[in-house]
Amino acid sequence: MKYWAPLPYRHGTPARTGVLLVNLGTPDAPTRDALRRYLKQFLNDPRVVEIPRVIWWLILNGIILNTRPAKSAEKYAQIWRQDGSPLKVITEQQSKLLQGYLGEKTGADILVRYAMSYGSPAIDDVLKEMVSAGCDKILVVPLYPQYSGTTTASVMDAVYASVGRFRDQPALRNIKHYHDHAGYIAALTQSIRDYWQAHGKPDKLIMSFHGIPRRTLDLGDPYHCECMKTGRLLGEALQLKADQYQITFQSRFGKAEWLKPYTAVTAAELGKAGTGRIDVVCPGFASDCLETLEEIQMEVKAEFLQAGGKEFHYIPCLNDREDWIHALADLVIDNLGSWATPPHPNSLPETEQSRLRAMAAGAKQ
Repeated sequence: MKYWAPLPYRHGTPARTGVLLVNLGTPDAPTRDALRRYLKQFLNDPRVVEIPRVIWWLILNGIILNTRPAKSAEKYAQIWRQDGSPLKVITEQQSKLLQGYLGEKTGADILVRYAMSYGSPAIDDVLKEMVSAGCDKILVVPLYPQYSGTTTASVMDAVYASVGRFRDQPALRNIKHYHDHAGYIAALTQSIRDYWQAHGKPDKLIMSFHGIPRRTLDLGDPYHCECMKTGRLLGEALQLKADQYQITFQSRFGKAEWLKPYTAVTAAELGKAGTGRIDVVCPGFASDCLETLEEIQMEVKAEFLQAGGKEFHYIPCLNDREDWIHALADLVIDNLGSWATPPHPNSLPETEQSRLRAMAAGAKQ
């Protein structure tokens, strides 16, 4: 069969609206083999690595996939939870909470699911599940506050490729970014204030965003500008002076120049300068993951302390904070528009109308 369709097909099934959250992804386990599978999929994405395919294939398969998986597995093992990958566990919790909040705020039957760009659950599999559940309208929400071709665009490439194989395609909308959304900024601000109320304030706040190659910026990617705007809005909301915070970029890979200043280098310089305490927050991550729990909380902390710094604090991501999930729900509702409106009873099949009439009369569902 060339085009996919849910089977058995049933005419008259009431349509639903779906919301698909998409995060980057995670290996299935903190092992070399699992990391090799994950990295092969991730680093084969032409949106992620813009190097001529033949040259990159040789580098990836000849060097990287033979050396990096074991090292990465060791890092994942340090942050792996009893219930699995932190990123996956948190993203799943976000999706469950969001479904509840959307139901409360709209009264509509909105199905929320999550998927990963790389690893599982795969975008293709989850879209099929949602369509099989009756979703004929789907809002795709890449969980990246700041747009980049390396992240958000990659998500939409995968979504379009998947839907292109459907016989009955759902209507699609997507959120491009939310780097300056008032609810997102407010939740970030409150999370930092809550942390400072419990632990005191630092000498300097570092806002660390994931890096991308400098060449990507030169080619027109808006990511850097959106990170800078997020940082400025957050600094203003916290009423910080310009010298009380700094925007940096982490997770550099390879020898090419990436967005600067680099987080690890900045932390070391602050340590050498005798800065007593720095706090690091990662506003570009929707949930804690390897890049925050291992790279920032362990590696960058070590750089700062070894350089002479006295005290290092990592402020957790928004994760499943109530104020953030409420803000995410508002963002989703704004983008759903009329899709978030419960259907008029007369537009439903007779069996569904009967069920709703019975519920209105007090019958149990």
